[in-house]
Amino acid sequence: MSIILKATNISKQYRLGLVGTGTLSHDLNRWWHRVRGKDDPFLKVGSVNDRSVKADSDYVWALRDINFEVKRGEVLGIIGKNGAGKSTLLKILSRVTSPSTGEIKTKGRIASLLEVGTGFHPELTGRENIYLNGAILGMTKSEIKAKENEIIEFSGCERYVDTPVKRYSSGMRVRLAFAVAAHLEPDILVIDEVLAVGDAEFQKKAIGKMQDISKGEGRTVLFVSHNMAAVKGLCSRVVVLENGMSVFEGETKNAVDFYLNNQSNESGAGSSEFKDVFSRKKEMQLLKVSTSDLSGRVRSTFMQSESILIKIDFKINEYIKGMRVNMGFYNISGTLAFVTSSHNLTGEGLNAGIHHLELIIPSFLLNKIRYNLILNAGIPGQKILIAPLEVLVLDIEGEHAGGSTHVERWPGMVSPKLDWRFNNL
Repeated sequence: MSIILKATNISKQYRLGLVGTGTLSHDLNRWWHRVRGKDDPFLKVGSVNDRSVKADSDYVWALRDINFEVKRGEVLGIIGKNGAGKSTLLKILSRVTSPSTGEIKTKGRIASLLEVGTGFHPELTGRENIYLNGAILGMTKSEIKAKENEIIEFSGCERYVDTPVKRYSSGMRVRLAFAVAAHLEPDILVIDEVLAVGDAEFQKKAIGKMQDISKGEGRTVLFVSHNMAAVKGLCSRVVVLENGMSVFEGETKNAVDFYLNNQSNESGAGSSEFKDVFSRKKEMQLLKVSTSDLSGRVRSTFMQSESILIKIDFKINEYIKGMRVNMGFYNISGTLAFVTSSHNLTGEGLNAGIHHLELIIPSFLLNKIRYNLILNAGIPGQKILIAPLEVLVLDIEGEHAGGSTHVERWPGMVSPKLDWRFNNL
């Protein structure tokens, strides 16, 4: 596949506290360097973009030396903590702002959805804003008109489409804005965290549309989200940003593991085994999580008729009382199916050492979907021992009670086999 977007040495610097340089002498200095074809002298100074640390300079690098390429039809995820530089990067890619250094080369039309209601006029109706937003994205009136009904239907705002947008909820504005951006056939679609405003039904529909755009129509998507399940279900490759710098780029699973493990002060963790790299002052370390059938064969794909054994190995460094381990089952859109907890299994408490927990998921409980397993541990009302951490991906394949595989998929995230009885009068 051909390269459709290339970013080379992208950096962005801001001055803290003030708009512009703040002094006439700085403005003149910058102008004099610019007319002589030299670099901005103030780009040579500046502190790292760490929002938790007190500034030691009037300048900060929101981004520093970002390099990556995106192929046509690829879905690139961009993840990182708040303040890592994700939105700044998307604004540069969308040409909302310009980089301080570096260059971006693109082929084709870019459509952006960076903030709720971007490009919408509050006094205009939803229908009028479809045409306004489409024109901003470079579409002709005839092109917009051909897609108008499809956009309105996808947004789910048919009843309010002739009502001024100022009366829309934030979720309705996101629905309409995404529908416009996705249906006006951009070569590159840039999506920030705005989808988090929508409800679960719309998030699922939006993720499905982005998959159609990339896989079915061969267009490119840049996707920023804090929803790791959505990132894993949608993206083919991920860039991890930290303090304005790229700290990891690679396959989605590896990038998400890197990000989540950094969030929990871990490093080098695999999908099921975790190195003992916690500080010795920590009370608990997660060592290993695995799924197997009841015979002990480790695997991640099961039929609905099979029971699943989940094993959790952990280490504690001192006596702990009242500890619980919780595991949540989420679908690829990040919607919670259910949570199960060890509750008072530890009884009077646990002494220092390595311990093992086992959990059996009964047959005919999980539905024919992919689940992301999120684990956390703590003492209720007192402290967190392990922050929520994605530990495994579990695939369930459909099956009749008699054992024959079938393609039918029941709705919902669980499909328990309950006890039905005839009660003939």
